[in-house]
Amino acid sequence: MTSVTIIRKGEKKDIPSLLTLIQELATYEKQPDAVVVTEEILMNDGFGANKIFEFFVAELEGKVVGIALYYAKYSTWKGRCLFLEDIIVEEQYRNRGIGKKLMDEIVKTAEAQKVKRLEWQVLDWNEPSIAFYKKYKTIFDGEWINCKLEWE
Repeated sequence: MTSVTIIRKGEKKDIPSLLTLIQELATYEKQPDAVVVTEEILMNDGFGANKIFEFFVAELEGKVVGIALYYAKYSTWKGRCLFLEDIIVEEQYRNRGIGKKLMDEIVKTAEAQKVKRLEWQVLDWNEPSIAFYKKYKTIFDGEWINCKLEWE
């Protein structure tokens, strides 16, 4: 088994890989046609004047095989928080510790930024991810209901 050679901050050159992994996740979550974001949108939102997200990549032998995308969030009760939007590892590279290395990097970032909370969501049917997050002493909050408004 080959180990991950690099966990690093995402760069502009990683945008095509980021989009490919996002599309792979959408397929895994049974919504392959739901992705409307483009490389251009990701480039602008990740590296433009009003940057709104950051990400880490996992590189194996020079190939991006995983990402962890996160952004700042604010809690009226706690203050500054981070929201982990997704950890995505290419299917053929799962169960090699890559997700753990990405999650550990996010946790280190949250600690370094002295945020009060790190948050994320997991689908209730995604047993492998739920088992993974349990290793981090995650608080699974059954009290809150997710709400959203969407526009085309």
